[in-house]
Amino acid sequence: DSHVSLCQYGSGWRGMKMWSGMLKSGALAAAFALAIPLAAVPAQALSLYEEPKYSAILINPATHEVLYSRRADVPRYPASITKVMTLYLAFEALEEGRLKLTDPVVITRHAAGQPPSRLGLGIGKSLTVEQAIHVIAVKSANDVAAALAEKIAGSETVFAAMMTGKARKLGMMNSFFANASGLPNPAHVTTARDIAILSMAMLDNYPQYYRYFSEQTYSYGAQTMRNHNKLLGKMPGVDGIKTGYTAAAGFTLAASATRGGKRLIAVVLGGPSTLARDDNVAALLDAGFDVMDRRTRGERTTVASNLNEPNDYRLPSGIAVTGEGSGDDAVT
Repeated sequence: DSHVSLCQYGSGWRGMKMWSGMLKSGALAAAFALAIPLAAVPAQALSLYEEPKYSAILINPATHEVLYSRRADVPRYPASITKVMTLYLAFEALEEGRLKLTDPVVITRHAAGQPPSRLGLGIGKSLTVEQAIHVIAVKSANDVAAALAEKIAGSETVFAAMMTGKARKLGMMNSFFANASGLPNPAHVTTARDIAILSMAMLDNYPQYYRYFSEQTYSYGAQTMRNHNKLLGKMPGVDGIKTGYTAAAGFTLAASATRGGKRLIAVVLGGPSTLARDDNVAALLDAGFDVMDRRTRGERTTVASNLNEPNDYRLPSGIAVTGEGSGDDAVT
């Protein structure tokens, strides 16, 4: 049952009303583990079916100036961009000595049962932490993300609680994580602004690991995987970060690029196709760099005035909160 009813609160925890399904999803357990009320974000999730799902933000991480935003604070499903937080916690564990790159990550029954995108190792098989990082960053493998979460926290539910707790510490106040992969869950939501905050934190706090997001290919055994981020190697300066797709989320991408010593981060959630999403992100980055260059020459201009904004994309009426997987290789 993929449907999870949502909670509403009175004052704080008083007056909390619970519907069936929350315990089964693990979202309530994660919330109690952190003592974080769910009302602020998941209570709005149902509105995702009643309004345009597209949202975007373009930010200069050096100054934190928002150069462009459109519904940047409205909850959206992130799909596999979720895995940026999964890897953020893995990098934190590596730096704190709780994890080593050579440690084994065992594929449990729970991990092996995740929908595509998958690496496809059998139950009881293992790969190293470093291999897991490569596979998550490049292939967006849901089975490996779940296994790495279990390796770090003992269970994916506890790991999801850690993800939400870390989000709050980073200032991502409108994000709630219910799993390590971004697979469909009505309570698993974020915003374009929060993903930009996470992307900046990754660049600031773990630059030594950022290279994993720049890999265009990775080989594991007989498999050669290609990064779903098609802007890598195609658009000048793009060096990350992560794509995603589910039926409920649409096509998502957090991208970062540098030109002339300047860096920009663009986040698009709810694109109608891989091509439309990539074109939109490329247009945002091009416009952003152009505006910054023109400002140095004394011009007063904005990204919005130099951008052909995309049409709104709505989720088809009556679609279930399920998806073909959270990697772009789930669709053509």
